[in-house]
Amino acid sequence: MNFSNVKRTGLGIAASLGALALTTAPAFAAAPKIDSGDTAWMLTSSALVLLMTIPGLALFYAGMVRKKNILATAAQSFGATCIITVLWMIIGYSVAFTTNSDAGINRFIGSFNYFLLGPMGLNATSSLAPTIPESVYMFFQMTFAIITPALIAGAIADRMKFSAFMWFMSLWLLIVYVPIAHWVWGGGWLGTLGALDYAGGTVVHLNAGTAGLVACLMLGKRVGYGTENMAPHNLLFALIGASLLWVGWFGFNAGSAVTSNVNAGMAAAATQIATAAAALGWMFAEWIINKKPSVLGMISGAVAGLVAITPASGFVNPVGALIIGVSAGVVCYVASVWVKKAFGYDDALDTWGVHGVGGALGAMMTGMFASNAINSSSKGWLIDGNAGQMLIQFYDVAAVFLYSGIGTFIILKAIDLVIGIRVSREVEVEGLDINLHGETIHG
Repeated sequence: MNFSNVKRTGLGIAASLGALALTTAPAFAAAPKIDSGDTAWMLTSSALVLLMTIPGLALFYAGMVRKKNILATAAQSFGATCIITVLWMIIGYSVAFTTNSDAGINRFIGSFNYFLLGPMGLNATSSLAPTIPESVYMFFQMTFAIITPALIAGAIADRMKFSAFMWFMSLWLLIVYVPIAHWVWGGGWLGTLGALDYAGGTVVHLNAGTAGLVACLMLGKRVGYGTENMAPHNLLFALIGASLLWVGWFGFNAGSAVTSNVNAGMAAAATQIATAAAALGWMFAEWIINKKPSVLGMISGAVAGLVAITPASGFVNPVGALIIGVSAGVVCYVASVWVKKAFGYDDALDTWGVHGVGGALGAMMTGMFASNAINSSSKGWLIDGNAGQMLIQFYDVAAVFLYSGIGTFIILKAIDLVIGIRVSREVEVEGLDINLHGETIHG
């Protein structure tokens, strides 16, 4: 007898029985496990996104207004950060990111189960981010909720009451931002439809840009608009603010991977490429037309690139990021300079031209350049041959634009009827700093 053959046969039978046992044994799904690396990255990302609002956005906007309004403008970013933090903790996170037991209702709004974050234990995790504590995921999303309404301040600079602004921030967050965040990211109808918005092209930027456009139209033009010199008081502040936005945006985009992995790495690379390309696109367009490349133009182009790559950052490859960046620089320059001049509206710091137009452009170009090589669930028109994604992206853009525009109008109209939204002519001429806050900047 050949014992080696018997041995091989016995091993084969044993292996077969073992395989059979594995196939017939009940399957148990591994419980989510909190990963320390992912948690560390998301804590860092959250801090970076918060840095975008204070001091980033505060300096960026304050540097672009006149000296008499610099403190009032910075106060809007700081005040928004405070009130939105509290509201997000009380009810915002719950309605945006927890699931309603009624599937039909859940398509449009989340639940009230996490009121005051009651069920959030120390070791709790969310199904949307199973490898980090839910407290960290809540904090990360809080920083998005903070910067989105704060962006609107750029459109209404120099002329809105601080009391009206704080009411507007509160109501707009709960009535406009929270439902849209749920629609796209919290299991709502746009996300289920297949809309691609990696880090907030529509949820954050088109949403805020649309609200800014409606708000500046309702407030009306600044006193002396078109006849007085309204040049930025301190472009160095604006440059520092834009630089902080650029750095913080890596938390915004790469952090939206919600893990420390290859997706975060590609999102970071795409963000850097698109931002630089957009800054060059705006700079050269302005250089050709005005014969000089301005610092304001370069930093505005950079922000336009950051906005446009936001929805695409986790879905596109470096070539797609480059094309999106260049396109954003040129298109947002045209929207912020030529289109605004042609229609005559006073969007003081170009919130619509940069965030609204850039967000919509980025969302549509995400559909064009989303690559299966980056994300297996996405297909792109130019790369992967799925023209249908463009239609889905259009639905996303249209829905956010309409809901944000109508919601903003109703909220501002109600506030105006109760306390008024615009300061008096005398206050506006003398300056918001001294009249609204009792302080001024000297020197």
